[in-house]
Amino acid sequence: MLSDFEKAKQEDKSKLNQEIKKLRARLMAQQQLLRAGKLPVLVLIEGWSAAGKGSLIKEIISEMDPRFYQVTSPAVIPESESRYPFLYPFASAIPENGQIVFLDSGWMESAVRKKLRLEITREEYKRRIRMVNEFERQLRDGGYLILKIFLHIGREEQFERLKALSESVDTEWRVTKDDLWQHQEYAQFLKTYDDFMEKTNETVPWHILDGKRKKTAVRDALKLLVAKIDKALEKGRYIGEPFEEKFPLVKMPMLKDVDLSPVISDEEYQKELKKLQSRLSELHNVLYRKKIPVILCYEGWDAAGKGGNIRRVAYPLDPRGVDVHPIASPEPHELNRQFLWRFWTRLPRTGHICIFDRTWYGRVMVERLEGFCTEKDWQRAYNEINEFERQLTDWGAVVMKFWIHIDQDTQLARFTDRQNTPEKQWKITDEDWRNRDKWPQYEVAVDEMLRKTSTENAPWYIIESNDKKYARIKVLRLIVKKLEKACEKSFENSMA
Repeated sequence: MLSDFEKAKQEDKSKLNQEIKKLRARLMAQQQLLRAGKLPVLVLIEGWSAAGKGSLIKEIISEMDPRFYQVTSPAVIPESESRYPFLYPFASAIPENGQIVFLDSGWMESAVRKKLRLEITREEYKRRIRMVNEFERQLRDGGYLILKIFLHIGREEQFERLKALSESVDTEWRVTKDDLWQHQEYAQFLKTYDDFMEKTNETVPWHILDGKRKKTAVRDALKLLVAKIDKALEKGRYIGEPFEEKFPLVKMPMLKDVDLSPVISDEEYQKELKKLQSRLSELHNVLYRKKIPVILCYEGWDAAGKGGNIRRVAYPLDPRGVDVHPIASPEPHELNRQFLWRFWTRLPRTGHICIFDRTWYGRVMVERLEGFCTEKDWQRAYNEINEFERQLTDWGAVVMKFWIHIDQDTQLARFTDRQNTPEKQWKITDEDWRNRDKWPQYEVAVDEMLRKTSTENAPWYIIESNDKKYARIKVLRLIVKKLEKACEKSFENSMA
């Protein structure tokens, strides 16, 4: 792509200025139309050091309403200092419906620099390309407009610009060691940029602009953005078709076939609880030292005992290294973004544990059954969730998913107890009773969810919870066993 790039021809400046003025006026008007149509726009500006990425963004936004756009520069940091997954800074920065976000460098620059620094393996580089394609497709299918621009300059032009910046006391700070390194290794960067763009060009195409012709680049960038927005406004928000990748799945039983009779004696419960919590406390220290992130996901029937189960898991953990996220109906700023955004922004740092009380699986349960999303949305979500969880486990996270299961008679008894006990009445709502009436529909949805998303890297565990104490011990045993294995595997990898 870059090797075949044809440089822009010199054009009349006055004519270029007139075109730019008209395009800016059109873009300003489009902002209001984007808001009315609730269309989110993500503009990624990549390119060479000193190519003028910041200046290009400045020229694009010069006449825009600053209330409805944002410019962000996700940091390109060494892998050793990264505490979050590769896509975390970019997924966290996606715009709300009706707004525009400009990224000054993004996922390409991050992946390319780490590859050339040898901070990631070839396999990890390939995974990151796959992750980028998944990320872009998920955003596109969710109605996002994405424009990817690469600002290109030659090695000699880059040298002159870096030299000019370095010779001024006011701008020398803008030239970093990484910039000089990139110039020195220009040929390697050119080859790797080319490779990355070729492999991430199908879902959202790249547009290469000549950074040497600054006015022409501004005009061309505005032209691309205005045309893309016009097309989207004309056709309406795009909703992608369901896409299914063949993930290795773990066979799950139907809920109706699960034996809910297991119980535990009070004596055994107290003995096991103390032992398992003590071991979990020890493992938390090891996880922090080895920088292994842990994500525990709880779903289940109302009154199944999720809260009590979570308390027994969280109690022995160092509170400075654990977060519990109760997930309710999305807030407006969450509802106005791709559905996984509010979970990307709640992920733990390496070495930390986060517990989700309800999760991203709401998309294929409550949102599906209550009509909060389209059928295409929830059908796509199975694959999008599998991709998301694979990205988390590729990062090194331990992902455990628990379905806390009870039968209808047990739920009714617990609902009645809550209704008749003053100090428990806050736990029961009209919505709980309404959801109970939809038990058969929810059971169908849950069975499909378990069947389609219990992958080998992030399997589901069905927890029999007619006896809450039995359920707590089973979860603690599973967690301890999984974390011991993760810590042992980490030790083996460090010795390899």
